[in-house]
Amino acid sequence: MGIFDSFRKGLQKTRDFVADGINRIAANMGFFDEDMLDDLEMLLVQADVGAACSIHLMAKVRQEIKATGDASRKNVISTLHREMLAVLGQAKPLAFEKGQLNILLLVGVNGTGKTTTAGKICARYKKQGFKILLGAADTFRAAAIEQLTHWGERTDTPVIAHQEGADPAAVVFDAIAAAKSRGVDLLILDTAGRLHNKANLMNELGKIRRIIQREAPAAKVETLLVIDATTGQNAVTQAKVFTEVAEVTSLAITKLDGNAKGGVALAVAHETHTPISLAGLGEKLDDLIDFDPQAFVESLLPLHQESF
Repeated sequence: MGIFDSFRKGLQKTRDFVADGINRIAANMGFFDEDMLDDLEMLLVQADVGAACSIHLMAKVRQEIKATGDASRKNVISTLHREMLAVLGQAKPLAFEKGQLNILLLVGVNGTGKTTTAGKICARYKKQGFKILLGAADTFRAAAIEQLTHWGERTDTPVIAHQEGADPAAVVFDAIAAAKSRGVDLLILDTAGRLHNKANLMNELGKIRRIIQREAPAAKVETLLVIDATTGQNAVTQAKVFTEVAEVTSLAITKLDGNAKGGVALAVAHETHTPISLAGLGEKLDDLIDFDPQAFVESLLPLHQESF
């Protein structure tokens, strides 16, 4: 299955919701009047595109109509399509090179699929011949250590872990030492995701960052924030907090296939201005794929009118 087909299948619930809404708003009319534009804005909000992003997109649509005098259904959809792509920005897949130490630091609240994402990324790069090590730096929950160990066994990947309640920075220190001594290409570090105290989160991630910078100054480091699409606007809140306290370089959005709220990818991109690298579109190992903005928008909002 190609990337477009994967997105089309994974976003079917959201696409059907949006298509049904557009058909309800515009019926058989070939244009949008002002009331219809208001209804379209609300439809985007209901699809979890978010109030701020929906207002931004519809402002662009209204500007286009004012400039061209063209309020046709085709032009409105085309403008939305173009502006959604502008919000998402360029594709930025994760990029690691063999023969050097790459460190992937996974952050995000518990329950977003962070540990599963670590395992799936591990499986992906193992297939590409990378030598990989997993580090269980989420010591807050014993279950997190067990889950990562399970993924290590499933992918035949060693795991560096301490006991529940251990200092996460100590795990990171040991994992980096092991990665250097074993000639590892990619070290994946799973961290705890507690949001009840922003200061504690910042301190913990800051300490981990300092260990990485001190012990592996030449390593290429990526910080991947994992968020769950099914949590809707809570995902946006989480993304804003983590991008404030951590040096997040890219996002992974899981469970995009879980409901009709796949528009949250747009909301998060608009609020954080951080590129989305990965999309989770199912439970299988290969259902974690590179995020393709063009395929996402075309799957969410097909340009061809007959798709509605």
